[in-house]
Amino acid sequence: LLHGLCLAALLFTLASGLAIKEEGTFDVVMQVNNGEGSQEFTVRIHPKWAPQGALRFKTLVSQGYFNDAAVFRVVPGFMAQFGLPAQPKAALEAIKDDPVVQSNKKGTLTFATSGPNTRTSQLFINFVDNAFLDAQGFAPIGEVIDDGMDVVDNFYSGYGEQPSQGSIKAEGDAYLQREFPKLTKIERTTLDCGCARP
Repeated sequence: LLHGLCLAALLFTLASGLAIKEEGTFDVVMQVNNGEGSQEFTVRIHPKWAPQGALRFKTLVSQGYFNDAAVFRVVPGFMAQFGLPAQPKAALEAIKDDPVVQSNKKGTLTFATSGPNTRTSQLFINFVDNAFLDAQGFAPIGEVIDDGMDVVDNFYSGYGEQPSQGSIKAEGDAYLQREFPKLTKIERTTLDCGCARP
């Protein structure tokens, strides 16, 4: 009887379209502000997709590295990029590339690179399927789940690619507040323990 109930629950879950977490995955809740108050979305990280990248992202989230940082590059129909800290910091040591085992589909989270073995802290979320990035070595580490893309799709895109990464690295949020005040901000990122919420 117990086996039958478990099987029925599994079939219901599959039929409902609810995601089943594979072993080793973890969720990160991202609280952002698009200028209209705080909103949240969740990213599910799959270490099996890209173990080096997943570990780096988990480490940075645990350190609060992305807190108060801006989504500084938003290209509609392509992707939204973040990962430069709000307060200037010393450059991070780059991590080695992971093989690409998952395509850059809509909603996937991927480290930005400037060549082989150059991943540090910058990541992007794909607005659409960008499979052409796969052959260039961009390895997704996770995916936006549930209805999170409703939040991501509303990231402020009015500045396009105008913000200077060099100026962000040198001045941090002071530069962005002065020149690009409407950018979407990541208020905080939190590792989700999976605990029941009241």
